[in-house]
Amino acid sequence: MEYIDAELCLMRLPAKTGHKGTVTRFDDFQAVHVQGAYLNHLVGSFLPFHRLLVHNHETALREECGYKGYQPYWYEQKDAGKFSSSEIFDPVYGFGGNGVGNGNCITDGPFAKYTNRLGPGYEVTNHCMNRKINDETSSGASPNNVNKCMSQPDWLSAWNCIEGAPHVGGHDGVGGQMSDGVASPGDPLFYLHHAWIDKLWWDWQAKNLPARLTEMGGSNLPPSAPPEDVQNKKIPGDPGRTTTLNHVLDMHGTMDNKIIADVMNIKGDFLCFEYVEPA
Repeated sequence: MEYIDAELCLMRLPAKTGHKGTVTRFDDFQAVHVQGAYLNHLVGSFLPFHRLLVHNHETALREECGYKGYQPYWYEQKDAGKFSSSEIFDPVYGFGGNGVGNGNCITDGPFAKYTNRLGPGYEVTNHCMNRKINDETSSGASPNNVNKCMSQPDWLSAWNCIEGAPHVGGHDGVGGQMSDGVASPGDPLFYLHHAWIDKLWWDWQAKNLPARLTEMGGSNLPPSAPPEDVQNKKIPGDPGRTTTLNHVLDMHGTMDNKIIADVMNIKGDFLCFEYVEPA
């Protein structure tokens, strides 16, 4: 409950970034994802960018809203294929339930009355927080798919596996705002989902330390990038088109930018945390 109270606190505090559509501090962190969506999905920076974004959001919960706990993650493989019955959607102790009606608006729980400003996509519109849970799609987060990712022998195959079924299964299994590849942090479950995705990456890294603290690669631009972007897009920190450890992770004014090398080790000087296995 303390975590949810801190999230509600961010939803009451005024925005600081000035990004289009932002009204609250909660909106500010959603805007980081909106601003960075194009350059941080289906590319080598996907996992590092989201690791830093989750940390960034958690830091605001602590420093601006007095949160004393830790960033929880949703152990999704336990609920895969049956998201609709997960206790995380409890209206009293959890994040509220499924959406209802034509707009799939959440009508119970702590976030039922919050107005989202960002989304769908890159649009700025006032709309409810919405969900459309799909149990079949949520099976993408299954233990079998997780285990497949953990068995991958190198960074490129592990990253592509994790961004695939587990990542997509969680987003689309919740549906609604979470299915929006740009504005998905409009649902607070985003941070629990991506903390779990980050745990998967760390679990894979931990199988071969320290070697996997420096494994990086992949394209800097998504497969859908137009020819002019492929020709002209300059990625700060990376002189070429391949993602390196010097690649700058842009937090769009919510904190100092970092490079990928800064976030490779969750037990390093900068991040300094660990993931606890569920009981």
